[in-house]
Amino acid sequence: MFVGPTLPRSEPQLAAPGVRVWPPVGHGDLFDAAIRSGDTAVIIDGVYHQAPALRHKEILAAVGRGVRMIGAASIGALRAAELADFGMLGVGRIYAAYVRGEIDGDDEVAVGQAPDGEFDALTWPVVNLRHVLQLARSAGVLDGAGADRLLAALRAVYYPQRTWAAVRAVCRHQGKEEFADWLARQRMQDEHFGDVKRADALAAISTARDGGPVQQTAVALTLSVWETTYFRRWSNAFARTLVGGLELSTEDRLVYQQVFDPEFPTVWAAYLEHRSLHPLDGGLGLPLAERLARVTGGHLPADRVFHPAVDLRDEQAVTLLLAGETDLDRQAVARYAGALARARESRPGFQIAAVRDDLTRQLLLQVWRCSEQKFDAEASARGLVCGARAVAEAKRLVPGLLQERNEMTDRTEAAGVTR
Repeated sequence: MFVGPTLPRSEPQLAAPGVRVWPPVGHGDLFDAAIRSGDTAVIIDGVYHQAPALRHKEILAAVGRGVRMIGAASIGALRAAELADFGMLGVGRIYAAYVRGEIDGDDEVAVGQAPDGEFDALTWPVVNLRHVLQLARSAGVLDGAGADRLLAALRAVYYPQRTWAAVRAVCRHQGKEEFADWLARQRMQDEHFGDVKRADALAAISTARDGGPVQQTAVALTLSVWETTYFRRWSNAFARTLVGGLELSTEDRLVYQQVFDPEFPTVWAAYLEHRSLHPLDGGLGLPLAERLARVTGGHLPADRVFHPAVDLRDEQAVTLLLAGETDLDRQAVARYAGALARARESRPGFQIAAVRDDLTRQLLLQVWRCSEQKFDAEASARGLVCGARAVAEAKRLVPGLLQERNEMTDRTEAAGVTR
């Protein structure tokens, strides 16, 4: 279950056997190998302001590999309404309101949350305000016109600023202090009064554990529903493997080999042969020499003609591409990842793309011991297509490489002083 501000960590249902609680879902979280076919993933809360939001095709891919997806209460309700025809289950009043078109947009369920990692909600979502205004009308505290004006005024407050104090201030400005006092009394008697998001989240847990009243749409999804160039990039970026006690990015491992293994051009040639015989699109397999002869007559190297995609979910391809990897290589990948993480921590807002192109290019020229004239050819032979692409991919390694060189210089200088 992906949940944050909608339910507190102390909620008893979250401690039930078989329930695994994860933070609000974000881009890449459904690629986690721990989520397997036959599992049920419940999406309640998700990030979208401070980090990339979960993409629709990530949900479709999970459904396609046999994961039962349930959404409710917050971004889960919105995604379930958008993907109901593709097999995602929706639970609760908020989901139903999205489906009926009574509400739309993520601003309806958005809340500001604590920055301390506890994910506590600090503000009121519009859906809860709608609900308490309806309850106030039923109780005779507000009439219809007054409730509508108050809702419009409350919606105008930016969601991270819609605190209880802000709600009271808006009520006072609108001359609706009686409603604010009534709501305060209800909340004193029941801290969850009017919290329709909480009610929907609890219903989703029950549905996930007990089967519930919602039935999954019978759909048969094919790869074409989600398998795009962008999706493959995402899946590669989030692919991780546990090797020799180290949890490493598979993509980082591959880039390290492409940059540092002097024999990688041979490895890439073998991959091209493999991909020619077994195309990713399921097309006709041909020996690489025959395919090359058909295209160019054999006058150009295969790596300059063919640039097949790499799918890091393909275990056979990964095994082939990492055939030359050693334990020392994996340890280096871990060090380089650590150096990159430290760069991000020490420089807020740091991004890999900010690493200088000219510095990265110069480091590659030194590692490959090649001239500027041969730079593109060397990059192509290593499966990096061209020099510009090689620079873009290798930037992730620069902080670690510079750290190693600085440490080596320090050791050399220290040794000189000792002598």
